[in-house]
Amino acid sequence: MPRRRIPKKRYLSPDPVYDSRLIHMIVNQLMKKGKKSLAFRIFYSTIQQIGETTEQDPLIIVEQAVRNATPLVEVKAKRVGGSTYQVPRAVAPERGTALGIRWILSACRNRSGRNMVTKLTNELLDASKKMGNAVRKREEIHRMAEANKAFAKSRV
Repeated sequence: MPRRRIPKKRYLSPDPVYDSRLIHMIVNQLMKKGKKSLAFRIFYSTIQQIGETTEQDPLIIVEQAVRNATPLVEVKAKRVGGSTYQVPRAVAPERGTALGIRWILSACRNRSGRNMVTKLTNELLDASKKMGNAVRKREEIHRMAEANKAFAKSRV
């Protein structure tokens, strides 16, 4: 964390096709080695596949999936004396969204399947139904925060 000035927050422009900031956040996390056009191609194919399988608006399903994977609390390690405590704390909305997106993408990368489009489609559909590894990770974090609620008085 910087000692002198707080860095200016950079705001993301919406994506060109759907005019959504959330999609641009997902594409930026999906991108590897600066290949943004490939990331856009993968994600737009995913959205098209979601629309074909569910016959609903795919943007609503993607938003629901990210919302279901977004944590409300997280635990942060704090050292007191010689021991380390896991202190639960609330998550800012922007950080929560970023964590949810990161968990969805890591879960779909670990998934078995042929290509990234089908893996991402299945993970987003599972997350929108409150299933899948990303939602399981969120529930695990919430359980850890609930278990360590006694240390909430010693905020970080």
